[in-house]
Amino acid sequence: MKRALISVSEKSGVVEFARELKELGYMILSTGGTKKILLESGIEVTGVDEVTGFPEILDGRVKTLHPRIHGGLLARRNNEEHVKAVEEQGIDFIDLVCVNLYPFQQTIAMPNVTEEEAIENIDIGGPSMLRSAAKNFEDVTVVVDYVDYQMILSQLREKGEVDRETRCKLAAKVFRHTAAYDAYIAEYLTKCAQEENPEQLTLTYEKMNSLRYGENPHQQASFYRTPMGSDSSIAAARQWNGKELSFNNIRDADAALQMVKEFSEPAAVAVKHMNPCGVGVGDTVLEAFERAYQADPISIFGGIVAINRPVDLETAEKLHEIFLEIVMAPAFTEEALELLKGKKNLRLLTVSFDQTGSPERMLTSVGGGLLLQDQDTLGLEDAELRVVTKREPSEEEWKALKLGWSIVKHVKSNAIVVSNAEMTLGVGAGQMNRVGAAKIALEQAGEKAQGAALASDAFFPMEDTVEAAAKAGITAIIQPGGSIRDEDSIKKADEYGITMVVTGIRHFKH
Repeated sequence: MKRALISVSEKSGVVEFARELKELGYMILSTGGTKKILLESGIEVTGVDEVTGFPEILDGRVKTLHPRIHGGLLARRNNEEHVKAVEEQGIDFIDLVCVNLYPFQQTIAMPNVTEEEAIENIDIGGPSMLRSAAKNFEDVTVVVDYVDYQMILSQLREKGEVDRETRCKLAAKVFRHTAAYDAYIAEYLTKCAQEENPEQLTLTYEKMNSLRYGENPHQQASFYRTPMGSDSSIAAARQWNGKELSFNNIRDADAALQMVKEFSEPAAVAVKHMNPCGVGVGDTVLEAFERAYQADPISIFGGIVAINRPVDLETAEKLHEIFLEIVMAPAFTEEALELLKGKKNLRLLTVSFDQTGSPERMLTSVGGGLLLQDQDTLGLEDAELRVVTKREPSEEEWKALKLGWSIVKHVKSNAIVVSNAEMTLGVGAGQMNRVGAAKIALEQAGEKAQGAALASDAFFPMEDTVEAAAKAGITAIIQPGGSIRDEDSIKKADEYGITMVVTGIRHFKH
């Protein structure tokens, strides 16, 4: 008689699975709550303690860690010495293992969970059985996910066994599962131990979906999310309309979301190629979006728009007039959603703007490795602001400087943003020298640069950027400072009557 060991925390479909295995001639071994539910369902079950001859002890911490279990799992059927050893010890083969693990991930996600509760939900026996069975997949079928029950039963009914290819795939799935499980535990205990940069980094992600392609059609791509990641993220967004998100859509939408989160007042951000092409703030959503649009009505075409307030019908009517790839907001009114759904390809996303919890650390892949860093969350409130010129900024200039500084941190370096108190006027992104970025931003701003502010993500190595700003009509500049030639830039600003604020904070974005 073949034997199946079933012991699961997630019990979806387990009764039906066990019943059919029984009908196929399997003897069912089980433990604890699984054994109880199977017996209550009228399924004959043999307790693991009957097999081991040893009772469960230590509040269930030790029940399956026994040679009569692991010998039955690990013994190779085509190895004469293995077969002889288990026969001498009176050990029976176990042919199928159905196990899933204590809900550690769900436990640590609960509010106010204690360390003791978390540790009690670290499964030891379950991963041990899964790993033993998966290692011996040549002889043992192992299943960790209830979605695979029917596929296994189908093969058993049709062939009398699960084929080797399937057993191998199931074993690989098990090792991915236990690796992810261990990664949750490692991360939790690393945080408990207050280890900032451990000698080994254990990461795990859950697949959301395969993408049509990556940055270009010849590149394959998939989208994975962080387990227990922030609800205020593109990975947690809900899509209401339009085609599936592409690789570039996801990256642009993430960039737009991070930018619009900088504002507490109603704000709208338009993004192309991960850089802002227009940002606007106002007393209403409509006013904010109209200013974002006016900032660059050409580049917004085919762009991504993120808004930090629910979208009403009036704003939706304006959005409807433009070709956009994505509109993202915390909500849409029923009328706004109905109108925008009229554009069948327009992707409509809702996402939480609740930013509680610690920011996720940022990962960047490089050839042969990975870079890890904190998010750049510093704002003006974190800076030690110093006015280094003779003239102090006016109230209106302070507002313009704040808006520009909030956005320049999200622009590819070298970065320059020209803005007033209501909107961006020009953006210079990703240039090889700072004055080149300034010229692009100032040219885009044109006459609107008169009386506007200029924000720079890093210091001015020379006075040439101040010179260009002054000639365009800029009256206020904000920059980190720290160049050995700061004094040259300050003197040039004083020469033109420009007020200059230094923050002491650099915002490179590579």
